[in-house]
Amino acid sequence: MGTLPLSGVRIADFTGVWAGSYLTMLLGDLGAEVIKIENPYVLQPSTRGQAHPPEAILEVRSAMGAGYPNLKLGSRPWNYCPTFVQLFRNKKSFTVDYRRPEGLDILARLVAKSDVFVENSAAGTMERLGIDYDWLRDKREDIVALRMPAYGSSGPYRDARAFGYHMEAVIGHTLLRSDPDLDPSETSLSLAGDFLAGTNAALAIMVALWHRDRTGRGQLIEMSQAENATGMIAPALMQYALNRTEPPISGNRSIYGHAPQGVYPCRPVGPTEEAGDRWIAISVITDREWLALREAMGDPEWALVPELDTPQGRVSQHDFLDKQLGAWTARFDDYALFHRLQAAGVPSAPVLEASRVFDDPHIQAREMYEAKDIQDDVGTFRYMAPFYNFPETPVRFFQAPVAFGEHNEYVYKELLGMSDDEFERLRADGHIREEFDESVP
Repeated sequence: MGTLPLSGVRIADFTGVWAGSYLTMLLGDLGAEVIKIENPYVLQPSTRGQAHPPEAILEVRSAMGAGYPNLKLGSRPWNYCPTFVQLFRNKKSFTVDYRRPEGLDILARLVAKSDVFVENSAAGTMERLGIDYDWLRDKREDIVALRMPAYGSSGPYRDARAFGYHMEAVIGHTLLRSDPDLDPSETSLSLAGDFLAGTNAALAIMVALWHRDRTGRGQLIEMSQAENATGMIAPALMQYALNRTEPPISGNRSIYGHAPQGVYPCRPVGPTEEAGDRWIAISVITDREWLALREAMGDPEWALVPELDTPQGRVSQHDFLDKQLGAWTARFDDYALFHRLQAAGVPSAPVLEASRVFDDPHIQAREMYEAKDIQDDVGTFRYMAPFYNFPETPVRFFQAPVAFGEHNEYVYKELLGMSDDEFERLRADGHIREEFDESVP
């Protein structure tokens, strides 16, 4: 078995939330040693959740914010917050209060032993801490540094704070994927910009390391997450740039002029409030697929209208098609209909509520989830596994989501060469901890 592509590469990880955490997860999956820099006195928003959440949060019907294991906060809730656990496999964690001069010096010693430094803080945050590219280069001349503020480090939006959904709204993605019958403010969250930023940032870092290996020179990479996310709406931008026309708000319909295409109701198994509704996605692109769908429905009279024999005709009658097709699909179980349509050559798939994903046969065959023990003996849970693999260097889920400060001894003693006495002094001074300070909410 060969070594992973990034074995031997060390990442000093100053990122948070989803975009940065996803970036370093990808690098860790590929074999990089990712060392998460954590401050016992500063909580990164939406990274480890709240340090000391109130019991009342468990009453919130939100898996993202309140889906703690067994619906209990546990002794160290920051180690198993749902916004954290899926993004912190294959990483190490050490703690230091980098706001103090001594802590900043410790961070500098880590940077000197790292190949890459990454952060996705708001513009100006790192500079206020005294950490800029010149500071990083002074510690290691060939370091690869990446920063990914929401709107870049210049321009009128420079100082704006943002999460993924703010950036998607600013670039127009939220509007474009809205439903024609809804106000855009009612559009559900996608947060796709976070994952797109993390993926492209990982690629940028790997290219920069390739360049450094050949030239001996590091570099500073700046990636505005909002600019990066515009790749999701490239057709709309091109349409306006070339034709000065705005694309329609298409909801679940095709932006390429195919019909019928959408999400249609199936036979429910319970009330919608308890996730008992069922839906199926159907996408007809070619005339052959339309004929296959028509035959699967038993060639109903409404589908035999000549106008529906052409793509243009079907698009012009999309509302009519959706009404008739939805009335037909509502008679069936979603999986039964899925198999029926796929066998007929009609692209389709059930729309799965999250808890149903684990039991899907294809998901299981692809080994997309892997069982791991979570911290503090709260149980074994299934986590998303790495989504790529290589025949000769298998990518593995080798470490469950890392506990806060889990690798303090490794970083301080083995990596930075500190003595036992120094380690204990830094613990007494509050740099080395396995829990957040009580002052952190």
